[in-house]
Amino acid sequence: MTNYYSENLADFGYRERQLAGDLLKATLPDNFSHHGVRVAMNASSGYVFLVNDDYQVAMFNGDQLAIHHTTSYSGLEGFIDELLDEYSPNDINSDDADYIAEQAEIEGAELPSAWYAYALFKKQKEAICA
Repeated sequence: MTNYYSENLADFGYRERQLAGDLLKATLPDNFSHHGVRVAMNASSGYVFLVNDDYQVAMFNGDQLAIHHTTSYSGLEGFIDELLDEYSPNDINSDDADYIAEQAEIEGAELPSAWYAYALFKKQKEAICA
């Protein structure tokens, strides 16, 4: 079995080292924990990214670093705007939908109508249960 994940700079090629340098010069997202931040890469995909002790991943989304999310139930992956565009809360596992809605609120993302309705319903439900 091949391990494509590496934090060892000796495994990085020229391109990956250049990307690592760009990552280190960039500003971390506000909601990215600063504990144990390190550079890593996936040799299969070619992605170079920052990872921390809280298992958060930061990658370039355009010219800014953003958190690249992975949901806990289905393993859906992407930046928050991609997840909101690609999935509807009614078509995915409720744990994944809750996570995406929560992260969208934390990141201040603009919610498509289905996600807005889901978030509103969730807040109303929480208020009733409280």
